[in-house]
Amino acid sequence: MTEPEARWLDFLQWALPRLGLRWPGFRKVRRQVIKRVARRISTLQLSDLEGYRRYLTTHEQEWQILDAFCRITISRFYRDRQVFDVLAREGLPELIRLCRHRNERRLDAWSAGCGAGEEAYTLALIWALQIAPRIPDISFSLTATDADPAQIARARRGCYPASSLRELPSLWRELAFTEDQGQYCIKPEYRRPVSWMVQDLRKAMPTGPFDLILCRNLAFTYFSADRQQEILHHLDARLTMDGLLVIGVHESLPEWPPGWSAWRPGLPIYRRSR
Repeated sequence: MTEPEARWLDFLQWALPRLGLRWPGFRKVRRQVIKRVARRISTLQLSDLEGYRRYLTTHEQEWQILDAFCRITISRFYRDRQVFDVLAREGLPELIRLCRHRNERRLDAWSAGCGAGEEAYTLALIWALQIAPRIPDISFSLTATDADPAQIARARRGCYPASSLRELPSLWRELAFTEDQGQYCIKPEYRRPVSWMVQDLRKAMPTGPFDLILCRNLAFTYFSADRQQEILHHLDARLTMDGLLVIGVHESLPEWPPGWSAWRPGLPIYRRSR
């Protein structure tokens, strides 16, 4: 870094709130953002970080570019294994019973901030390999959204390095992927339940309703307190009665909407039961 660390921290603490983001969420990942901004400063041929700050104040459109630099893309298949194991063993069967009680034959899920698709495909694999063989009369539909068009394009391709699959059961990798020049590409039959949309969670959401929403390591880590409450209100409106919301293992909700409860002690999973 050409600028002292303290100047970068001061810049981020100044800029992030203007984007509806919160500094504490970026403490551990700030270097990823700093590298992107440093490259941008070089591209613009500005002299230093203070020059970029002045540039932001006179070029409104630059804030959109800076906002894109602040999208953190860290994901892999089966990330936080315990969460997915409990969903497979208890959560999805419970939601299936609710679907049947409503005389419905499809379970609808949403992966918000899906990145390159690892989370969404993990859920699709759980359904195809663990749920569908036992419960063939209920179908599964998953909507996956992310603000970054490049990430959605990667998700649609469905090809990943081996490192992204390191936590996935080895048998699943053999069954569901083909290897192509060092990349592992998910087979077409496991892609079918997933539909992809470029959508910024702060500006738009799919209408739902959804029986299961995964909003992990995004809104409740990086967004400002006011924006978190706004997002939670919209999630509440899109979750079915007794539906489940899953957040990141290191996240917490800014508040619990009326009628919400922790679904399992110690897990970042909440039930809407009103």
